[in-house]
Amino acid sequence: MINKIKKHQFLFEELVKRDFKQKYKRTVLGMGWSLLSPLLQLLVMSIVFKQFFGRNMDHYTIYLFCGNLVYAYFKESTSGGMNSLMANRGIFSKVNVPKYMFLLSKNVSSLINFGLTLCIFFLFALIDGVDFGLHFLALIYPICCLVVFNIGVGLVLSALFVFFRDISYLYDIFTLLLMYMSAIFYTVDTMAPWFQKLILCNPVYCYIKYFRVVVLDGNIPSLAFHALCAFYALVVLAIGAWVYKHYNHKFLYYV
Repeated sequence: MINKIKKHQFLFEELVKRDFKQKYKRTVLGMGWSLLSPLLQLLVMSIVFKQFFGRNMDHYTIYLFCGNLVYAYFKESTSGGMNSLMANRGIFSKVNVPKYMFLLSKNVSSLINFGLTLCIFFLFALIDGVDFGLHFLALIYPICCLVVFNIGVGLVLSALFVFFRDISYLYDIFTLLLMYMSAIFYTVDTMAPWFQKLILCNPVYCYIKYFRVVVLDGNIPSLAFHALCAFYALVVLAIGAWVYKHYNHKFLYYV
């Protein structure tokens, strides 16, 4: 796969530039929305939920920011990836290029936005008095897992979207449900033990929890938790790769 990307490096770079520019086309602030949008979302969520869930919690704004940061990156990456094939059907229907390149370009542009928002997150954490240290380097691990996980989900969604356009509407409902099931604005520590175990079946929550353990608790999660994060990422990527390999030859007949 890496060799094929190198072979089509110019096309891949142009796709990334195009995807990034299209997001802010005809906007006054341009890239400024990458920074302003998550801050406005954080402000709204903080006003709405702090009185209900964060009244007695230290660093609740950072707690909320952790959840919103990871979830927003997941949603942007996978939602953009879902439409990656259909949006570029005019290219791969005429030129023989690896179709997963279009998905990867979407993920790279989403990762750039995530990186910009992450810088704002660190600034907020510093202002809020969170203790910084070398343990913050551990955040590289969940970010890498999340990148792989998003690519896997995007592979599945983009393939399904070629055959079933209803997927986009169903996915909007699913991501809304996922937001409420990822403990973005509430805590699970006071809930029943069975629910605390059940919510670990949600990969997005696991990556959010990893961020919170490192940033807010100043600790590094256990090896078992590391294995769980990697398991979700690799399994979903394997499923996505199988779907692409199995249905790759049929895409041209449906686009």
